Amino acid sequence: MYANKPTSVDKQDSGLLLIGLFKLGKAILFASIGAGALHFLHADLGDWLQHLIAALHFDPENHLISIVLDRADDLSHHRLKQISAGTFAYSALALTEGLGLMMKKVWAEYLTLWLSASFLPWETYELCRHANLWRVLILLVNAVIVLYLVWLLRRKRRTGAMLSPQE
Repeated sequence: MYANKPTSVDKQDSGLLLIGLFKLGKAILFASIGAGALHFLHADLGDWLQHLIAALHFDPENHLISIVLDRADDLSHHRLKQISAGTFAYSALALTEGLGLMMKKVWAEYLTLWLSASFLPWETYELCRHANLWRVLILLVNAVIVLYLVWLLRRKRRTGAMLSPQE
């Protein structure tokens, strides 16, 4: 009779599904960045960027473009390997979070809560150091995730729905 009526558990699952999809998107993004860093181990990043800048008809004398080109020239093979390793590790962590949340695992809720909360001080510092819309959005998304998971885990603890036999 009430089979189509959403319950509070369905709403909680929707929130976890949304966070899980967000984390899976981050995993794909960072795996792509890691693959890109590996690609440029045996290629000239500066030369590639100059071709890209010319193809996009950007002014190569632009201050921002000059900074990007200078930074690209400073990247050594060792640094590209470090970037690749770091982004692949972060991608694996985000993949673990995302899949765990999609599978409705309580350990994934705690892992995501801990990781998201651990980045808040750094994100706040970066926002204070150089405020921009991107940093504000990142901080807000992580803060919402943290607050939602704290609320959800407290609610589960109060209702006794914390662990099922499969957890």
